[in-house]
Amino acid sequence: MTQALHLDVDPGSDDAVMIALALALPAIEMTGISTVAGNSTIENTTRNACRILELFDRTDVPVARGCGEPMVGSFETAEWVHGPNGIRGDLPDPSTGPINRHGAEFIVDQAREYGDELSIVAVGPMTNLATALALEPSLPDMVANIYLMGGAAMTTGNVTPMAEANFRNDAVAARRVVRGTRPKMVGLDATHDATVPLSRIDEYKRATQPLKTVGAWLEYPEEVRKFGGGEEPAVHDAAVVAHLIDDSVLEFEPYHLDVDTTMGPSRGAVVCDRWAVTGNEPNADVAVAADTERFRSVLVETFERL
Repeated sequence: MTQALHLDVDPGSDDAVMIALALALPAIEMTGISTVAGNSTIENTTRNACRILELFDRTDVPVARGCGEPMVGSFETAEWVHGPNGIRGDLPDPSTGPINRHGAEFIVDQAREYGDELSIVAVGPMTNLATALALEPSLPDMVANIYLMGGAAMTTGNVTPMAEANFRNDAVAARRVVRGTRPKMVGLDATHDATVPLSRIDEYKRATQPLKTVGAWLEYPEEVRKFGGGEEPAVHDAAVVAHLIDDSVLEFEPYHLDVDTTMGPSRGAVVCDRWAVTGNEPNADVAVAADTERFRSVLVETFERL
């Protein structure tokens, strides 16, 4: 059975790996991509999305440019992590550009068209998704699932001691989405275990295209790898689609969540009621662990199709 999938992304090298996984499988129908600023500017993330589709000869997938600024403040981009203009590797110039539709509107369009056949996967700042929720409050009831790559429920952050990058970059949007969609949140608790061996990365870098560029996407700077506590890089965004391919990749538990939107050092931190001390019912399913070997197997088996 084909699974319809809309991706909301800020490419970003790990976004690119996730897109490649989704494109490689006939069981996934990529219905569209919306872009948001985050890893780089909205101009760069939108162009990068089009370049990724060009690399895989999938320019049939529509791309909609979304929000370039968070709901409050400004984005802190991460080219030092992902490469110049937000992505590494040898990518072609795009032959197509974004459609004439805002990314948030496009998310709503997709939900109305595909309904409960559609899963939405948001792996950048949650600005587009929060805006889509304002445009269509019934959005969560219209689709099958809403997955978020962001947050750190019971572990430390990666851009501040408490906060993960996507949630920190637009804490207001993250709070609206967490409180309003009953999401499946895939945060650092699980994605730090979604790693790729250095030997596999070296193998891909020596391969022909497009695997050569996939290898470049996977090769994170050494100073980034420390956040997972090891030498092997974690490919955070790819964990979500890997789980859609093999539902044993991630383990979920229900919790009540909130997100800190104050302007202090905990801005963007997830407040997870782990021991149910508030008495609030769970409002999210939280990925608490990833099976590293299953994740790696999904990547290898899927990329053999490229």
